[in-house]
Amino acid sequence: MKKQLLAILAAALALGAFAEGDWRTTLAKAKGLVGETGISGFMKKEAPAYITGNFDMSERPEAPDFSVNRHPNPNNFVNRNGFWVVSKVQAAKLSTPSHEVKEGDWIGGYFDDKGAFVRGHEVKTLWGMPYGVGQLIMIPLCLVMMYLAIVKGFEPLLLLPIGFGGLLANCPLGGVTAPAMMHDGVISFLSSGLPVMSGGIVEPGGFLHYFFSFGIDTGVFPIMIFMGVGAMTDFGPLIANPKTALLGGAAQFGIFFALFGALGLAAVFGADFFGGVAPIKAAASIGIIGGADGPTAIWLTSRLAPDLLGAIAVAAYSYMALVPIIQPPIMNALTTKSERLIKMPPLREVKKIEKICFPLIVLLLCAVLLPSAVPLIGALMLGNLAKEAGPSVARISDTMSNALINIVTIMLGLSVGSKLACEKFLSGTTLGILALGLIAFCVGTAAGVLMAKLMNLFSKEKVNPLIGSAGVSAVPMAARVSNKVSLGNDPTNFILMQAMGPNVSGVIGSAVVAGVLYTLCR
Repeated sequence: MKKQLLAILAAALALGAFAEGDWRTTLAKAKGLVGETGISGFMKKEAPAYITGNFDMSERPEAPDFSVNRHPNPNNFVNRNGFWVVSKVQAAKLSTPSHEVKEGDWIGGYFDDKGAFVRGHEVKTLWGMPYGVGQLIMIPLCLVMMYLAIVKGFEPLLLLPIGFGGLLANCPLGGVTAPAMMHDGVISFLSSGLPVMSGGIVEPGGFLHYFFSFGIDTGVFPIMIFMGVGAMTDFGPLIANPKTALLGGAAQFGIFFALFGALGLAAVFGADFFGGVAPIKAAASIGIIGGADGPTAIWLTSRLAPDLLGAIAVAAYSYMALVPIIQPPIMNALTTKSERLIKMPPLREVKKIEKICFPLIVLLLCAVLLPSAVPLIGALMLGNLAKEAGPSVARISDTMSNALINIVTIMLGLSVGSKLACEKFLSGTTLGILALGLIAFCVGTAAGVLMAKLMNLFSKEKVNPLIGSAGVSAVPMAARVSNKVSLGNDPTNFILMQAMGPNVSGVIGSAVVAGVLYTLCR
């Protein structure tokens, strides 16, 4: 029996050796596996070449010799990894306000699955730390996010997949976020100076790349999330007391505060502070954090500043999760004891026909006044209409509010987490975004409370200023926090339903503001 096993083992080794030439080749490959381990990945100094474009000279085409030929053919100096700039005209077309391209420069990158060339870019991490060390630092940060989700209960349905997606993205040499790349095709140059490839072979990318491309790049995931939110939202409190919409509108002031703050950062630190993203687009995307509406922030950022998506999404959802910690001190500081004790009358009963007509009216008004916000508002109102229509469409409403939103939430969280790769997250830009987001959220909360106090100066029927803080879009957590603070001052003063009015109006308000910013900045 032992002889038979030894014979089988010897035959297997012989076949393996002959399959690759000889046993020396097989042994060399086995030794090379050491360089493919995660340990060696953490020791890398630079990001992968397809990200930076810094390929070795052996992986580039031969450089042009202008002393021999002053007008070389660009097709002779390009391969799958990039190209050499061979003329001043081409250099002028490829130059940007922040980066001048010169004749004879190397432009590295890769061709995506559609054949378009994606330029590499310089990767700057905090304090100039090596890329592998940055990955090593991001892993415990992602674990902290999962700890907050699982143990502390901070937005667990989103922080858990976001944290796990970030963990996957920073596993060295894992390739889960690597893009699909085309090679061995026919390369030609566009009038823009960039090459395109056709008829090539496509290497599949990582699975998170496909999640992101399908759901985030297209804006499908946030829209589907809004369907589920609409199916779970009751607009009755807003219909019963329409003036509370003013509180939801006032809370959007935090968005514009962050927008101007981001423009200020660009003015102080230069236009390159946002990693090559146009300052106005970056400012609009960062500003939406102030509405504490994660899907809206993702939708707008994916269109205006996708490179900032990781930091913006994490900021938006983190501050949503921290509502119970951040808001109470602001509410107590801006209101008096007597104001917090104000009791509001019960809301009137809203008729079914009102609840059915409301989403239709809101959508039509949006279509007439602000078409760019129709995707978000339309999805929100479709979900709500299905909820209010009754048993005839109960299956649709149930799917939107359960199975659909749960599936999309998982994929959305993993997609956002994929943008927590160290080259995108460990930067001064991220710190600026997180700081602005926190300030914007606080400003939005304060603006809602102050608007309620202002309304009391001109209204006979007083409103409890605590419901103004619910104007941020964190549904229904912000309303619950308002109610909790009220009960802390008077155990009999329930204001949850009254707070839901500004809370749901804040969702509509942030979607409308996102539509306005998209129209102005696209």
